[in-house]
Amino acid sequence: MLSTNSFRTLIIISLILLVPTGRQLLFAQQEPKAIAEKDYVAYLFTYFTGNRMEEEAVRFAVSLDGYHYKALNNDLPILDSKKISSTGGVRDPHILRGEDGKTFYMVLTDMVSAKGWDSNRAMVLLKSTDLINWTSHVVNIQQRYANQDKLLRVWAPQTIYDPQAAKYMVYWSMKYGDEPDKIYYAYANPDFSDLEGEPKQLFFPSNGKSCIDGDIVRKDNTYYLFYKTEGHGNGIKVAKAASLTDGNWEESVDYKQQTTDAVEGSCVFKLIGTDTYVLMYDVYGKGRYQFTKSTDLEHFSVIDNEVSMNFHPRHGTVMPITRTELKRLTNKWGNPGIDLESLRQNPVLEGYYADPEILYAQKTKKYYLYPTSDGFDHWGGYSFKTFSSDNLVDWKDEGVILDLKKNVPWAGRNAWAPAIEEKKIDGKYKYFYYYSGAQKIGVAVASEPTGPFRDIGKPLIASKPKGINRGQEIDPDVFTDPKSGRSYLYWGNGYMAVAELNKDMVSIKENTVKVITPDKTFREGTYVFYRKGLYYFLWSEDDTRSENYRVRYGIAKSPLGPIEIPENNLVLAKDPSQGIYGTGHNSVLQVPGKDEWYMVYHRFSRPDGIKMGEAAGYHREVCIDKMSFDSEGRILPVKPSLHGIEGVK
Repeated sequence: MLSTNSFRTLIIISLILLVPTGRQLLFAQQEPKAIAEKDYVAYLFTYFTGNRMEEEAVRFAVSLDGYHYKALNNDLPILDSKKISSTGGVRDPHILRGEDGKTFYMVLTDMVSAKGWDSNRAMVLLKSTDLINWTSHVVNIQQRYANQDKLLRVWAPQTIYDPQAAKYMVYWSMKYGDEPDKIYYAYANPDFSDLEGEPKQLFFPSNGKSCIDGDIVRKDNTYYLFYKTEGHGNGIKVAKAASLTDGNWEESVDYKQQTTDAVEGSCVFKLIGTDTYVLMYDVYGKGRYQFTKSTDLEHFSVIDNEVSMNFHPRHGTVMPITRTELKRLTNKWGNPGIDLESLRQNPVLEGYYADPEILYAQKTKKYYLYPTSDGFDHWGGYSFKTFSSDNLVDWKDEGVILDLKKNVPWAGRNAWAPAIEEKKIDGKYKYFYYYSGAQKIGVAVASEPTGPFRDIGKPLIASKPKGINRGQEIDPDVFTDPKSGRSYLYWGNGYMAVAELNKDMVSIKENTVKVITPDKTFREGTYVFYRKGLYYFLWSEDDTRSENYRVRYGIAKSPLGPIEIPENNLVLAKDPSQGIYGTGHNSVLQVPGKDEWYMVYHRFSRPDGIKMGEAAGYHREVCIDKMSFDSEGRILPVKPSLHGIEGVK
């Protein structure tokens, strides 16, 4: 009799044997990060500029490297302080990206300094999904809570996500009567419009003296709280803890600023793609900032000679942003001299995506990308998105178009490798979306290229073709023959199969299934297109977890084959000199009306994919490069690039 552990092992081995390519099916999947660090390309600096009322307002600046900053909107406010505050002025802006990657939180001191340093009782909570439009709410601590008669000031709020509470914590300093300033906290409500519960003490130094301007950063599962020692040294110290709220803070003895001048308003941020952190702070008596760097958040060195700004900030914070966010900011507030062209690059989509299918829709005159949602452990994604573009460079996330867990009960998991076809039926455009789900092939239909798509209620392909005893029923491709008008579905992993679709596009014509595997290099990812009398068949070789995953092609005179293999038929392969690996599973685009062609494919994410081992095969990114032919119609090798294409008009 088998023991329980032996029985479980047998089940796991059986599942693996059912998936000969090594794509194991897991029962639980880890969600990918909302924004991967690889997609950050710039920094947003939010700040105010001085103690005059017109200077007490939120301003933005941007940098491509974290060292050289240029003000947006000609260093004028991006928000009207009178509209968002109770005093008419705001100071000390802190900005945070939410856990979903697309919601932003900003908190401000609601204060006009001309009324006195003990004049304010409120903070401002702001929320945005685009960094341009913000909702705002004033939270007056003295009015919001009881027994606040002795409250003198509410200073420098900041926000951090507390994973233990699964809430956003707002923390700030307050002073009551003759007591020293202490740092308090409360959790924000789900709308980020108010605070929940009574404020509680977050931190107070053991020497019993004032602390303000708290700034918390998490590194290696440790929270580092940088704070200003108000009124006794006026410098920056740090305390460490494993939990935000248990009160077990380990205080440093030394000051962290690298100047003898008084400083305040510290901010720590990590340089993109490095292990280096920048600690910056306001040298308020001299009207300037100082920048320092560190890899351990304990020892800091001055880097002022490497930093430049065309403005004079006071107490601000820095946050990394994506290419899309930077362009959105410069479109709104003007380009202050940032080289946006240098940001034109592969990958074309931010995030982890793979198996891209591309479509030019006649109905909308736009381009659409339909990828696999990647970044899930062992290909465990369960929903599909689409992205639209006018130029093949700037892509808009159109959201989820099909969720297998919610809308496809026969599948529910392993949402892979979609294909799309636009058809005009009875004078109206319809869109047929073929996809892999639970190692079967389904089809969903919509009236718009962005959906919503409705599954037909059952798999279109659920079993292997006759004579095939290997591989999986995945990776569909749909092709309509421009000569006959007939549409064909291709699929297979370990084999290439084809069948003619009925005119309804959601059923297979009887007795048309045929296996046409081109040669031993075929693994998966069939793509078929037509050019100048020839039918081109492309496929991926090797395993998607391999750095040698690559694309080959064959040529036929019919969409049903036979497929002839040209000499030197390798179309796309890795380029170690550029750190490009795992290039495969492509689709092809012809620009309408032109003999202009592009290959769309995925590769390991750069720069860390090659270091991930097996996980590189499900942390992939989508790229586009130019594709060309010689005079005989042979496809010339496509050179994978870092800078992508210039786009089309």
